[in-house]
Amino acid sequence: MRVLILGGSNEATQLAARLADDSAFQPVLSLAGRTRHPAPSPIPCRIGGFGGAIGLASYLRSQAIDVVIDATHPFAEQMSANAISAAGETQTPLVVFSRPPWMPGPGDRWVEFVSAEAAAQAIGATGRRVFLTVGRLQLPAFETAPQHDYLIRTIDPPEPKPNLPRYRVLLARGPFTIEDEVRLMRVEQTEVLVTKNSGGDSTRAKLDAARSLGLEVIMVRRPPPPDAPTLHALETVMSFLRARLHSAAP
Repeated sequence: MRVLILGGSNEATQLAARLADDSAFQPVLSLAGRTRHPAPSPIPCRIGGFGGAIGLASYLRSQAIDVVIDATHPFAEQMSANAISAAGETQTPLVVFSRPPWMPGPGDRWVEFVSAEAAAQAIGATGRRVFLTVGRLQLPAFETAPQHDYLIRTIDPPEPKPNLPRYRVLLARGPFTIEDEVRLMRVEQTEVLVTKNSGGDSTRAKLDAARSLGLEVIMVRRPPPPDAPTLHALETVMSFLRARLHSAAP
């Protein structure tokens, strides 16, 4: 069975590793190419866009793809929309493999906003020390709030450089520990954490660290989920794939 994994998340990496050891499947991992040095893939990998929904539909046909797994980042709205459109046009089964969003608990000081632009304005008019972990693509939104001191953590260097008078870039890839996050926030004298609700365990520690330090968290709300069946566990995805495999068997 030929499986196309639309990647860009830890879930995609986990699924690729599992399918690499199963000869019943012929998986391909597709990455958008936004990360300069993606983690090595144990299965065949293609990098770059498809050319919208039409291009993706053409790829599904030309490669005789049997199943599509949308394991893109929860904020990759356009790619998910293209996947739904292409899968519908080609009648290719599609499921979304995504982590649940983070939920605030006792002691959390979260305030949610619908966009990075709104989050930037919510930091306030008075200059503050901000720990910013929203990804490179969202950084221009914070150029409207240049009064703050920013510690920007990303996997790759921002290009172009942010048009901000006071910022420092910290290049790092999760997972992170609570102890390291608490130490970082103390050293940087962080006053507020600004992030987006990506979910998952890899970067959850920053939220736990903010809670332990009593810091405010400005959270960019996750966009509405794709209009497609959504699975949250690797074993559930594997069960779905095995069921499709058995139903296709002669």
